[in-house]
Amino acid sequence: MLNISHNQLNKKIDLSRYKSGKDIMTKEYYKYFNRFLLAAAVMLFIVLFLPWTQNITGDGIVTTLKPNQRPQHIQSQIPGRIEQWYVQEGDFVEAGDTILRISEVKSDYFDDKLVERTNEQIQAKSSSVNAYAGKVDALNRQISALKNEQKLKLEQTKNKLMQSQLKVKSDSIDLEASKTNLKIAETQFNRIKTLQEEGLKAVKDVEEKRLKLQETQAKFISQENKYLASQNEVINARLELSRTNASYSDKISKAQSDMFTAQSSGFDTKAQVTKLENAYTNYKKRNSLLYVTAPQSGYINRALTGGIGVTFKEGEELVGIMPSKYDLAVETFVRPIDLPLLHIDEKVRVQFDGWPAIVFSGWPNVSYGTYGAKVVAIERFISDNGKYRVLLAPDETDHVWPEAIRVGSGAKTIALLEDVPIWFELWRQINSFPPNYYQPLDSKTALKKDKQ
Repeated sequence: MLNISHNQLNKKIDLSRYKSGKDIMTKEYYKYFNRFLLAAAVMLFIVLFLPWTQNITGDGIVTTLKPNQRPQHIQSQIPGRIEQWYVQEGDFVEAGDTILRISEVKSDYFDDKLVERTNEQIQAKSSSVNAYAGKVDALNRQISALKNEQKLKLEQTKNKLMQSQLKVKSDSIDLEASKTNLKIAETQFNRIKTLQEEGLKAVKDVEEKRLKLQETQAKFISQENKYLASQNEVINARLELSRTNASYSDKISKAQSDMFTAQSSGFDTKAQVTKLENAYTNYKKRNSLLYVTAPQSGYINRALTGGIGVTFKEGEELVGIMPSKYDLAVETFVRPIDLPLLHIDEKVRVQFDGWPAIVFSGWPNVSYGTYGAKVVAIERFISDNGKYRVLLAPDETDHVWPEAIRVGSGAKTIALLEDVPIWFELWRQINSFPPNYYQPLDSKTALKKDKQ
């Protein structure tokens, strides 16, 4: 009865005469209802003091723990043209199995015998290097022979010079003797002439002494000529020594110049051989790249570039492969405000898409269908979606993750923090406060020890 109208029926009709009125208007109904409200209030008050585990929820996907276990796209290091496929999508391949064969699209590598001809060029250039080395050895022997000959020739010329110097010394002694003989002859001639003028000697004796004086003068002049000739021989010997030294030095220098030229040509040819060997190795490696192989054992997911005769550039993705052996993990994303609450080895509950679960985020012990995980890595830089990426690994002390889980499927994560009363959590949620700053027990113990 809203009592909108002034015609109030409850004052004109006695409702207690009816059975339904008796049931409603009885005082027993109010007594039971008040008991119910009181019991509900007591239970609600008790529930407010029950423990509630603060948590950080997030959405993520299933991935692998190690980077080399994640799905990857196989690429070609060189541009080419697809000639033949050896696999199809869904096939299992071992590491090193051939996936497809390609052919060259650059005109520089069209020659099928490019590797063989490059090897022939290497052999020819190597022979040229050996020839230059032989020429250098021959010139070294020639230089050694010229040096030995120069040494002997110089010794011979020095000996000749020494002989000339000794002859000059001998001729100088003979010249001094001739001078003495000339003085004696002049003295004797003057004495005989004086005696002849005094009448003590005959004219004949004067003539004999004059003749002897003239002979002595002739011998002196002859000896002087010999002395000058021997001095000239010394000068000639010195000129010969200088000429011989210059001549052999010129020959040796020319041979050394030829040797250095041969060495330079040999080094240049050796550099060409090294360049050809580099090209030969590159050509061989390039030929091996004409067969695209599997980098590891796994399953072919999808051919990204299909068909026969299709050309592609280097680095273009050709086919996707999923490794056969991998360790499952979950990558989830948390808000920047929640990042300080997460630590390495912290416990996390994971719910996988497709697996039935009954989740009580605040009471993880009564949740059903969730699996244990722990934090193994926290990204240091924010992701494109404005959150931080966190990598989770299975918790060995908890239930084993389902074997049917596939990489890429969705997951929901619940990071467990501190236990607080329910009334505190309600008050925090109403005021939009963040969870309590949380530190693992190990960190708290370390802090206490530091303070002590």
